[in-house]
Amino acid sequence: MAESPSHKLGQIIGTMLEATVLPELRTFCERYGLYLDSGGPRPGVRTGTKASWRDKFDNSHDLDFIVEVDGAHDRQGRPLAFIECAWRRYTKHSRNKAQEIQGAVLPIAEKHHWDRPFLGAVLAGEFTESSLTQLRSNGFAIVYLSYSLLQEAFAQEGVDITFNEKTSDDWFSRTIAGLTGDAAISNRIVERIRIAARPQFNTFFEQLEKRLERFVEKLTVVPLFGAEAIFDSVDAALAFLASGKLEAAEKPDLKKVEVVVRYSNGDRLEAQFADVAQAADFLRYVAR
Repeated sequence: MAESPSHKLGQIIGTMLEATVLPELRTFCERYGLYLDSGGPRPGVRTGTKASWRDKFDNSHDLDFIVEVDGAHDRQGRPLAFIECAWRRYTKHSRNKAQEIQGAVLPIAEKHHWDRPFLGAVLAGEFTESSLTQLRSNGFAIVYLSYSLLQEAFAQEGVDITFNEKTSDDWFSRTIAGLTGDAAISNRIVERIRIAARPQFNTFFEQLEKRLERFVEKLTVVPLFGAEAIFDSVDAALAFLASGKLEAAEKPDLKKVEVVVRYSNGDRLEAQFADVAQAADFLRYVAR
């Protein structure tokens, strides 16, 4: 089946959106010595060319950008950030796209919960406030480029992207020809979008910097001893507490160790371990 012109234009705008973000991320990663994966061959890490990571269910998801600590072309590092880009022309599609982003990123982030990776989304076009709120409530930092911002950036280069569901295929074909016929036009549009979105990008990268520069502010280690006492009523539990058996217990065995880590940027990690050695391994991991 032939690709519709409207779909092709959407792909072009989506590619231009990624081109808007890519130099910003490259500059950030070069400044801090981080590895940026945005696709392409990566021998030793993947067989294909897409930037794919596996989630906690072992499902593979193609992502737009991953920032890695200690990563290299032939070695996958620890995830510092997962950042997705998306363009939608109509608000009726925005909630589904927000859910799609969550469905891909959150299970991966949960798999790597010891790293507490930064979650970001650069969205463009028509997104409802509820779809943006949904992403923010799930921990995503957002850059939102409105449809009117894009229209203005394209219009300054003589390209009209004001269309709707009744727009003819001929119109789409002419617009696509105008964008693909001269790469310089697309490059200038991308730069205009980047300039218009500069305040948002500054805030976004300030948030990413806080994640990178965080440090352990407080550690709480709670050793838990003794066997569990399970009851089928509140009265039975109260009777146990009043019995004095807890105070009378002598040198009970260690059952588990709880560790709570609080970071300078507000992040918090909680973990439970069956023995001291596992808890020590966790502390050494978060210290790296």
